[in-house]
Amino acid sequence: MKTILVAGHPDLSRSVVNATILDELARAFPDMTVRRLCRTAPDGVFDIPAEQSALAEADLIVWQFPFHWYALPWLMKKWLDEVFVYGFAHGPGAKLNGKKLLVSFTTGAPAAAYTGQEGSVADINELVSGFPAIAAVCGLDYLGPMWLNGVSYASRDDAEAVARQQALAREYASRLIARIRKIRA
Repeated sequence: MKTILVAGHPDLSRSVVNATILDELARAFPDMTVRRLCRTAPDGVFDIPAEQSALAEADLIVWQFPFHWYALPWLMKKWLDEVFVYGFAHGPGAKLNGKKLLVSFTTGAPAAAYTGQEGSVADINELVSGFPAIAAVCGLDYLGPMWLNGVSYASRDDAEAVARQQALAREYASRLIARIRKIRA
């Protein structure tokens, strides 16, 4: 099963957790196409035909990104707006129909912030409710979200904190790898 991973972090050079997850995934799946948007379009200008071609060739599409202000980061949202257009992602001649979509993301806030209970921000499942709608419009088989909470970059100058974040990222990546292997089997 041909797999493409679209990494939506806007600046992986400043990332601890998403960069670690991507490294682990690249090691586990050397045949996987990885599109690091901050490298393919550092100025936010995408090669739309190249992005669409990479997606059209895939059977499984994995999104990996940090959850910024309860949504996709700006670069990934711009990519989605410009790449998932009518005639390619949906509508007549759509090329994504029948492909699988797995959404993976990280949050800076702890899990308690996303319970929907009193004192929390909201229920995480409500915040990601747009992803199944995107999949439905595009005819994608939505495999649901996976996420890692509480990996804020606030203390990245502290070597011990960075090591803890990397350990959490590797642990999460192992679960994500297992999920992808199951999907690809």
